[in-house]
Amino acid sequence: MACDPREAALALHRFGFGPRAGSIMAIAPDPRGALLAELELPDAGQIASADLQSSAAANRAVFEYNAERAANEKRERHRREAAAQVAMQNAGGEASMEAKPDAPPPTPSQPEAVPLPRQLFRKEAKAHFDAAINAEIGLVERLVWFWSNHFCVNADATVMAGGYEREAIRPHVLGRFSDMLLAVEGHPAMLLYLNNEQSVGPESVAGINRDKGLNENLAREILELHTLGVRTVYTQADVTNFAKVLTGWTILPTVSNPDHGGEFVFLRRAHEPGAQTLIGNTYTDGGVGQGCSVLADLARHPATAKHVATKLVHHFIADDPPSELIDRLTQRYLDTEGDLKEVVTALITAPEAWAPEQAKIKRPGEWIVAALRATGETADIVRIIRAQALLGEPLWRPPAPKGFSDDNAAWLDGLGQRLEIANGFAHREALGHEPEAVMEAALGPLASAETRRAIARAESRPQALALLLMAPEFQRR
Repeated sequence: MACDPREAALALHRFGFGPRAGSIMAIAPDPRGALLAELELPDAGQIASADLQSSAAANRAVFEYNAERAANEKRERHRREAAAQVAMQNAGGEASMEAKPDAPPPTPSQPEAVPLPRQLFRKEAKAHFDAAINAEIGLVERLVWFWSNHFCVNADATVMAGGYEREAIRPHVLGRFSDMLLAVEGHPAMLLYLNNEQSVGPESVAGINRDKGLNENLAREILELHTLGVRTVYTQADVTNFAKVLTGWTILPTVSNPDHGGEFVFLRRAHEPGAQTLIGNTYTDGGVGQGCSVLADLARHPATAKHVATKLVHHFIADDPPSELIDRLTQRYLDTEGDLKEVVTALITAPEAWAPEQAKIKRPGEWIVAALRATGETADIVRIIRAQALLGEPLWRPPAPKGFSDDNAAWLDGLGQRLEIANGFAHREALGHEPEAVMEAALGPLASAETRRAIARAESRPQALALLLMAPEFQRR
């Protein structure tokens, strides 16, 4: 089989996280085959680390940490108030007329320890980025990032964002969409993010006794964003009825359950009783099973198949996706009952997926990982987190339930900030690298004549490396 280094370089940028030293030639004999082989790796997409807690355990640990910190602050406030009261009493005595010795100089304060929530976030972030940086190609990790953004939660709303990705996304990234859908919608992080833990059926026991009502956030986003797509086959009545179906899907409170707080629980007394009709189908009241039945039907709906296919092609191939490719992926989804590995296989083997034009701008996180892979530099997780936030894509903090945009236009304004980060990175790391060698490793035959001339004429290694990281061929996939 003839080697095709150009197609290999394209595969690494378009479907992975960019080349590492030697990886272009390693897959050049069969780039498509190398991508397909990554889908067959045992435990593909999984992260095993004894250092990472489950999302519920992290939730409980942070709850206890915050409670203890609040108690310590209250204890210290009481101590200061008592000391001030004693001082005021002493100030009225004769001793107040005597000269008092100067107070001892204050001792330098110790730097505050990193708060536990930030520690847990950094550990999860490091595992997230290390998996991408160390992957042979990175196709499966790209899929993890894609689905984590599709089913996004927000770390500002819950400490469980990293655990959510490991528990609800990774196990199903090459499985059936229906399994992933059920895992994410019932995960405590999603229930918290979209306020379903507060949703109570108006005619349920809890609703009548507490005058509580529905919250439609989760139901609406499942229909609009996670499955069928905006303005497709559902109505506002479907949203309301689905919200009733999902009442009772909530979380054990940590304050009263120190062993299982933060875990999913179905609370029947908060569940709206009776059958509900959605999109022409009637679902009898089977408790939690009612919601599971709705999710299963949504997963197999043709509108969901097209929505998923469109988003995949939009993410990997072009802002204006080829309609024929979307149709083929939609049909593959329907034929395989939402087998995501089969859908991705159809994407990878499609001729349209190998167009020579690099039509998509890498999102900030992808670009940062590509730079680290190209240079082989060790990842500093604090610096990575800060850089990604500066570039407008703070990790696990999307601006809305729709997630971060996959449109090129959303990232064009940030290219100037990428230059600042590229310059800083280059001045820290360039002295240990030969820019031309990095260019061959990172771009190989994709490097244009203009990029080669710019790097050859650079006045210094840092300037040359920064130019490489900002080259259009490196910025795009």
